[in-house]
Amino acid sequence: MQERLERGLAVRLGTQDAVAVSSGTAALHLGVRALGWGEGDEVVTSPFSFVASANCLLYEGVRPVFCDVDPTTLNLDPEAVGAAVGERTAGLLPVHILGYPAAMGEFEALAAGADLGVLEDACEALGATDADGVAVGARGNPATFAFYANKQLTTGEGGMLVPSDAAMATRARSERNQGRAPDMSWVDHERLGFNYRLTELQAAVGVAQLERLDELLAARARVAAMYGERLAALDYGAPAGEGDPTGLVLPCSDRGAERRSWFIYAVRLPTGADRDAVVGDLDQRGIEAKGYMPCIHLMPHYRERFVFREGQFPVAEEASERLLALPFFGAIAESQIDRVCEALAEALQGQWV
Repeated sequence: MQERLERGLAVRLGTQDAVAVSSGTAALHLGVRALGWGEGDEVVTSPFSFVASANCLLYEGVRPVFCDVDPTTLNLDPEAVGAAVGERTAGLLPVHILGYPAAMGEFEALAAGADLGVLEDACEALGATDADGVAVGARGNPATFAFYANKQLTTGEGGMLVPSDAAMATRARSERNQGRAPDMSWVDHERLGFNYRLTELQAAVGVAQLERLDELLAARARVAAMYGERLAALDYGAPAGEGDPTGLVLPCSDRGAERRSWFIYAVRLPTGADRDAVVGDLDQRGIEAKGYMPCIHLMPHYRERFVFREGQFPVAEEASERLLALPFFGAIAESQIDRVCEALAEALQGQWV
């Protein structure tokens, strides 16, 4: 089943191969190792991401260099990335955050000019298409996907590394299995490896999910469209001069050939709204919403180790403070979406009384 899942995803993406592993984090770690990043190297990445995209660098002694994000897409800002590249920079690790494709053409041009490796964190973006009309994860860079329970395709836990060539695929298959080569016995091993195997049971779930992927993606897109229509007309009662001048900020729309793959549906609350109070109000109404994506550089371990400070990456930090993830799954009913939007309006109205 594992090989069937690997072949199926590779065909779906239009790539030569894919290597199944136990999680998206495991895929990222193997990608870092495959690119040869290690002690003394620096890699430019986003502070606005799930912590695994930076942790995978620390596993190999690599220093993450954060830079700010684009205020619309919330992906890495190419200009900020260019300014962050220094003498020790070994590579770039862009994240396709919340399912929206990053500016890969610009990052690849920068990497080519500075002889840098590129590892794509596409763990939230299976099914997305970038500005060149290429499926996210299929540009030839090593790329990673995650199959956690909240992802577009789930195996409960699991992930996939899309290798850049056959040698990388061979190495990854060995390292995921305690360093065993394909022609070696189960007690013999040729290199340092890890227990990063995906189980056959998980792979079977993944195969069934892959067969329905178009249906699953379409269902998520329909739910996102319903949220967008209702929230665009939301009256949350902020008086003039208070709140964000643009009101509630919805996820950015697709641009050109760029197509988001809907991972979650997250809005940015108006400036001045108390997100914790909104979450508490919604909870009292029986609706579970979550503040989403704390900035990695402000997490205690990173602050202590690298002396990061508040205000270094203002766009990312503001988005982090304002982002609210609403209930989101493909089978949610239209009436439930209506209820969530009405409750959000009432919760926000309470902010301005």
